[in-house]
Amino acid sequence: EHCGVPEKAVVSTQSTGGIFEHCGVPEEDFRPICSAVDKLDKESWEDVKKEMVEVKGLDPAVADKIGLLVQKKGKFDLIEELEKSDLGANKSAAAGLSDMKLLLEYCQLFGCLDHVSFDLSLARGLDYYTGTIYEAILAPDGKGENVGSVAGGGRYDELVGMFAPKGRSIPCVGVSIGIERLFSIMEKKMQHSRTSSIQVLVASGQKGLLKERMKLLNMLWENDLNAEMLYKANPKLLTQFQHAENERIPLVAIIGESELQEGKVKLRNTVTKEEKLVDRNCFVEEARSLLQGCENES
Repeated sequence: EHCGVPEKAVVSTQSTGGIFEHCGVPEEDFRPICSAVDKLDKESWEDVKKEMVEVKGLDPAVADKIGLLVQKKGKFDLIEELEKSDLGANKSAAAGLSDMKLLLEYCQLFGCLDHVSFDLSLARGLDYYTGTIYEAILAPDGKGENVGSVAGGGRYDELVGMFAPKGRSIPCVGVSIGIERLFSIMEKKMQHSRTSSIQVLVASGQKGLLKERMKLLNMLWENDLNAEMLYKANPKLLTQFQHAENERIPLVAIIGESELQEGKVKLRNTVTKEEKLVDRNCFVEEARSLLQGCENES
């Protein structure tokens, strides 16, 4: 949850195998073609098709048929579309579509269907997965890059049975989580989180204004705003700005000789560097309003 809400992409190995069979892929080529299709989350279809045809020797017409299917994703609507198509007549594909419909029904009952997608480009593990395979993809929040998959797994009923007495069938579902990738995302988020509860830094760029800074500071305190100033008598303005950035203090209230003469206070957004000159008698209300805007931006 700290990293964001993951979107789950799911598919059935039976659906994938049925697609390859339906499109005319030789059974011995299922695995290499599967590995090519699985690159669709990182490469364009043109590049994937080129690998299929030029590297793995697949008939271009067969590759085109695959391309019409594996670029599809959806939910119940996609399953219904595929069941009514020629693919629905394929026994393996039909079984996979039935599994997917049941899974989506379960997701709907648990209230998580909005975060699940039936994605036909998810193709891997045909030699050991026996049913549903899935991948958790961290959806971008609009402020960072799309980091992609953070977890994946599937059903492999026959794999563990290889090591069981008399080859007994043991139903299994497994998942692997990208711990390092999750930690990396958390670290980036922490870099953008505030390290201080201070809302306003009172600053000045001229000498002899310590008492004036103290007056503004007290006005903010009296109005229940968390504020501070640097307690040196004459700190440099750049040093004060740098302090606000380092401590992620969203707003700086600046006072100078000209502001004193005009009865004004300058308010500066630490992130955007935008400045606004406001009347001193209403600068607290203006500061509160700007702070609300900073919270909405974050």
